[in-house]
Amino acid sequence: MELTLIKNGTVIDGTGGEPVKKDILIRDNRIEALGQPSELPEPSEGTVVDAEGKYVMPGLIDTHVHLMFELEDGNDTVEEPFSLKFYKTVHNMKKTLDAGITTVRDCGFTDAGVKDAVQKGLAQGPRMQLSIVPMTITGGHGDKWMLSGIDNSQRSYPGMPDGRCDGVEEVRKKSREILRAGADVLKVHATGGVFSPTDHPEFTQYSEEELRVMVQEGEYRRGTKVMAHAQGAEGIKNAVRAGIHSIEHGIFLDDEAIKLMLENGTYLVPTLLAPLSVIEASERSDKIPEYAAQKAKDVYEQHKESIAKAYQAGVKIAMGTDAGVMRHGTNLRELGLMVDAGMSPEDTIKATTKVAAECMGWGDELGTLEEGKLADIIVTKTNPLKNVRNLEKQENIAFVMKDGKVEKDRLKKPVRV
Repeated sequence: MELTLIKNGTVIDGTGGEPVKKDILIRDNRIEALGQPSELPEPSEGTVVDAEGKYVMPGLIDTHVHLMFELEDGNDTVEEPFSLKFYKTVHNMKKTLDAGITTVRDCGFTDAGVKDAVQKGLAQGPRMQLSIVPMTITGGHGDKWMLSGIDNSQRSYPGMPDGRCDGVEEVRKKSREILRAGADVLKVHATGGVFSPTDHPEFTQYSEEELRVMVQEGEYRRGTKVMAHAQGAEGIKNAVRAGIHSIEHGIFLDDEAIKLMLENGTYLVPTLLAPLSVIEASERSDKIPEYAAQKAKDVYEQHKESIAKAYQAGVKIAMGTDAGVMRHGTNLRELGLMVDAGMSPEDTIKATTKVAAECMGWGDELGTLEEGKLADIIVTKTNPLKNVRNLEKQENIAFVMKDGKVEKDRLKKPVRV
């Protein structure tokens, strides 16, 4: 058995409580005890990590990423060998870990082999849930068919079905195909979006009946949840009424949508960074289509207002970024935007730890520093409750442990005892 003691750090445990000076004893991959230094003597055999002057937190969670692409690669993906994207993904996963993010929910286009590679130790990466591919209507968000007749949509291949489907029976079969491909969660585009050529964020996609079929198919598979890219108000309300677990983006939330989310316990994943990143990318690159840049500018302020209103109403908010739309490893810029939208630093940290773990169905194992939970732990040089934006700088994330294994260490060399 491997013992690790993280000592002298100030613990922010993810529950929203006050920071407190505590040591943490880890046995193999689980937290065995938390206590005062006098209560937890150094182990006679094992590793001691000195976090003096630093802050110890649960591993952070991003509930909306796309590990297998980066937007600014643009047409490079058309010109490059197909297999190259898998090698790029290795770097994307490492950058995510280095940012202190130990768990992600991948929201499209990452296949089961990537997850297996991490689980088997062939690559460093966060713990993950996969949606494989989002379901989308013909001509909707996710259908990249252009007026020229060229189809730039994600190509299907073994393990990655084509996500386009229309009507109840096609939706039922496609849900089953995606689950067969290894999905841990189903994803649907319930509305249009910013980065699609033939729709708008407010356009409604799929009927409530079609959305209910997805939820049913997930339930048949022992409670697999459904997440919905949903930006327009009507599409959001259709998704919530259909029983969908989480709303991604939520740009045009109205009072009725918020009321429905509260009544159904629906999670909201804001991804405030996504439209801002499209705007920023369009200013430095000619690879961003004008239609996408303009739509991002059109929705940016409305997005912030909707998230602020949902937070004030008490909707459950889990942190998500849409990483891949921005560079991987820059995920934690989202936290500053959440504070700008009116969230307290404490609630922002909870959204990135405890609430995010609960959204993923892993609240019993992750999200807080408690005895018996998995040892996903980070050490940061600064107090994020004083300035959450300090987490944006990867150099401030000094230490990352996932499942009891050290994935990054910029502290002084651990002492073997």
